[in-house]
Amino acid sequence: MKTTMIMLFLALLSWGASAQHDHSSMGNSGNSHSSMTPKMKEEPRVIPSITVKHSLLVTSILDNYLALKDALVDGNGKKAASSGKLLFDALGKFDISSQATTKQKELKDIIDDAKENAEHISENADKIAHQREHFELLGGDLKDLIVIAGADRTLYQLFCPMYNNSKGGKWLSASDKVRNPFYGDEKMKCGRVLVEIKVK
Repeated sequence: MKTTMIMLFLALLSWGASAQHDHSSMGNSGNSHSSMTPKMKEEPRVIPSITVKHSLLVTSILDNYLALKDALVDGNGKKAASSGKLLFDALGKFDISSQATTKQKELKDIIDDAKENAEHISENADKIAHQREHFELLGGDLKDLIVIAGADRTLYQLFCPMYNNSKGGKWLSASDKVRNPFYGDEKMKCGRVLVEIKVK
């Protein structure tokens, strides 16, 4: 009987040590998992970048585009219309002849598209949803413009996946902080930086 009790006691001791060992190894794997988690979170912060030449030709275009963006962030259709008109005028003053001959036709097409979108925005002060549709198209026009003609400041292209029935929408900003022009207060933080546009 004494031998049985000793054997039982030793078996329990062995099981307890084994369980403790398993628990501590689980703790270790938990620690290693948590130490990996920050690395996984850091990966999306690596933002791809493109570099464009420095140019002052687009300064007034970008100033008015960014003012338009801010008006839409604030949900102010009248201010957006006013900024759209100023942007339309600035686009009309862009000197295409200063660019390489091989790029002039492409630039003319980009400018014409951008002017059409700016005009729609300027004429629809009471239809902010319509303004936002044209603003989304305008962002693509301006990115194409600065890739060819250059820019005078660092810009960011941001993307909101929820816009346009989850097809998504892009816009340009002078900041990498998300302030959504498609939704304003409704979904101010919807978005992420797609590309940083640097000036050399």
